[in-house]
Amino acid sequence: MAARVIGGFNQYGFTVGILMLDTRFPRIVGDMGNAATFDFPVRYHRVNGADPDLVVRRGASGLLPSFVEGARALEREGVSAITTNCGFLVKFQRELCAAVTVPVFTSSLLLVPLVHRMLAPRRRVGILTVNAGTLTPEHLEGAGVGPDIPIAVAGLETEKEFTRVLLGDELELDVDAARDEHAKVARRLVAEHPDIGAIVLECTNMPPYTLDIQRATGRPVFDVVSLVRMVHASLVAGLWPRPV
Repeated sequence: MAARVIGGFNQYGFTVGILMLDTRFPRIVGDMGNAATFDFPVRYHRVNGADPDLVVRRGASGLLPSFVEGARALEREGVSAITTNCGFLVKFQRELCAAVTVPVFTSSLLLVPLVHRMLAPRRRVGILTVNAGTLTPEHLEGAGVGPDIPIAVAGLETEKEFTRVLLGDELELDVDAARDEHAKVARRLVAEHPDIGAIVLECTNMPPYTLDIQRATGRPVFDVVSLVRMVHASLVAGLWPRPV
């Protein structure tokens, strides 16, 4: 260990900062909003007024300044990269990158171009989302998903539990029902599009069900928790305080 180190922050030991929506619904282990999901510390910042319905169904209207302020606050606190806990915030990818000097990865949807490059020709990427009806071309463009990348999208808004609890910000979640819904919708997605080679989970509350989706579909499944872990691995050796 170095005898002399450089400080500059109030707290140390975290690499990734997470911009949180303003919610109260339960977050089980596996959800990126549950700190026990990670085997390393993360730094959270709650964005007041960013309720799930506003972000997902109403385009996050008027929220960009609050997310920029939150990103800058996390950077001042010493994080080395910043993410968000809603995949629909990918529409702010460029603006948040421009607002800070550390890397920003707003959504697991950023994985879609990478996953597509992994697949054989004429295979498409499946996207599982909390609400398919409001996942727009603007979101896909923010993630770098152009018309040259074939995709198929399915949302859980067709079911009774998961989307209702999250977007309604309700206090109680039936985890078994949510698990069944994820497997059901994923099976339907690959049945309707058998050329799907892999699935990306848009919603940051979906990783608790990743293994269920893998079992149900037999496809590789990518989620935001894996992305956070990858980014952490790229940064951990440079954690503050650094040697003089």
